[in-house]
Amino acid sequence: MKPLVFIDGREGTTGLQIYDRLAIREDISLLLIEEEKRKDPIARSELLNAADLVFLCLPDAAAREAVSMIQNPNTRVIDASTAHRTAPGWVYGFPELHGYRRQIPEALRLANPGCHATGFLSTVAPLVELGILPRDYPLACYSLTGYSGGGKSLIAEYENPERSNLLKAPNIYALSLQHKHLPEMQAIAGLSAPPVFSPILGDIYKGMATTVLLQNRLLQGKPSAKDIWEQLSAYYEDAALISVAPFGGTTPRHSANQLSGSDRLEIVVSGHEDQTMLTALFDNLGKGASGAAVQNMNLMLGFDELAGLNR
Repeated sequence: MKPLVFIDGREGTTGLQIYDRLAIREDISLLLIEEEKRKDPIARSELLNAADLVFLCLPDAAAREAVSMIQNPNTRVIDASTAHRTAPGWVYGFPELHGYRRQIPEALRLANPGCHATGFLSTVAPLVELGILPRDYPLACYSLTGYSGGGKSLIAEYENPERSNLLKAPNIYALSLQHKHLPEMQAIAGLSAPPVFSPILGDIYKGMATTVLLQNRLLQGKPSAKDIWEQLSAYYEDAALISVAPFGGTTPRHSANQLSGSDRLEIVVSGHEDQTMLTALFDNLGKGASGAAVQNMNLMLGFDELAGLNR
């Protein structure tokens, strides 16, 4: 019998992207709610409890409410909000990081990673795990993202024909330095303090480039940029959706929308003996959100990890 899957919040950007990936699949059955009942708690509760697996594509408070409505002990949840990413009893859905892959197939409650956090953790977490990057290293990170990650209101603002000319240039935001992805960035990487983090909106619909800069003299063993590239290449050698680009490539620059439309992530290591730049390139709606959610569903339900994904 095909697993029953329900997307609570299918009308949002992440929900629509998940639906697009699942609607063409023949190995699951999608449970759909009538448009006029999508905010009806009784109708939602019925579907939440009828499903084998539920995607929550909701604001944080609504995601917590949805979880409280689930009485069926067999209903499994993938939450795309920030509500449960550091919550006890929830598995963090980043299968490429060592230790998480074996937890995901058995998870009853799984928190899908944030987009900026995905880029940051893909480079920082392995280096901490390998003992190269000290847990108390004073990390700084900036992340250029497409505006689709801001949801319908931000999409409408950027796509308004009468929009401000200021939106044509990169826009630095989260100026309080308290972005909502910071708790998971610190916790999952195992850092003693959160990084200084600056997200930047670009005039592109989707795409992301998350960059961390390192002083090699402060790292264990004082490795060169090439040494770090070798370590990350070995770490992700068997990963299906994360790769490390050749060191010292001929590309003079990288674009944040380079992997737009893809569900994979590519790490670029640049630098020299004294300094290293680590950049994760991916689609904020792909490996940064919906693609990662479907990847986690595949692992939880025993499907091919890459089923329904765009490489």
